Amino acid sequence: MKRMLFFARRNALEILREPISLFFGVLFPVVLLALLSLINSAIPAEANMTLYHIENLAPGIASFGLCFLSLFASMLISKDRCSSFMLRLRTSPLRSWEYIAGYCLPMLPMAVAQSLLCMLAAIPMGLQPTIGILGMAVGLLPTACLFIALGLLLGTVLSEKAIGGICGALLTNLSGWLSGTCFSIEMIGGTFETVCKVLPFYPSALAAKALLNGQWSQAVGNIGIVTAWAAAAAIAAVLIFTRKMKRDH
Repeated sequence: MKRMLFFARRNALEILREPISLFFGVLFPVVLLALLSLINSAIPAEANMTLYHIENLAPGIASFGLCFLSLFASMLISKDRCSSFMLRLRTSPLRSWEYIAGYCLPMLPMAVAQSLLCMLAAIPMGLQPTIGILGMAVGLLPTACLFIALGLLLGTVLSEKAIGGICGALLTNLSGWLSGTCFSIEMIGGTFETVCKVLPFYPSALAAKALLNGQWSQAVGNIGIVTAWAAAAAIAAVLIFTRKMKRDH
């Protein structure tokens, strides 16, 4: 455990050395929230467009914004893979799950800070401050673990050049479109809605909205879906990391 925590501390310092990463990871969702809030202010009340109302928009953006953790996690592990640092790690007594946990742990405080900052920024835009904000920040931790695990998984199998396109573009767009942040999933319905409910992005946004409104029972099922996906991604990351370490040894 001490070895893993020491490794996590090293990764935390690596993250803090990248101010651009911190900006995108923590502040970009706030910028996006402000832009969409401006769009909402221009929509006539007669349109009855509630999707961009701050009580719906803020938790959706907080959930979607966590997808940027995948990019940072994948870049961190990929950079280590391509350097002599990974060679030195192979001689350490750390096990594969401790490597993955060491990469994951420093990003969880970043995820909580991002969620809270996003909600605090929404208060001047009309969001009512309630205890649900704290509940939502905690409830989004499985989503953070999901995106971090996906980033570590992709960073283990992809090259540094491919990561930007897969994590930075493809995964971000998939998360945005399939979470219902930009448009109503229910309005489309059909097979598309069914697929969105099975994948973790839409349930994460629904859970965030339910937790913000204090509807704890409604959030449980959706959090369970996200947690299942997060566990599967984490297990896959550990197994593939183990295989890569043995093959490259």
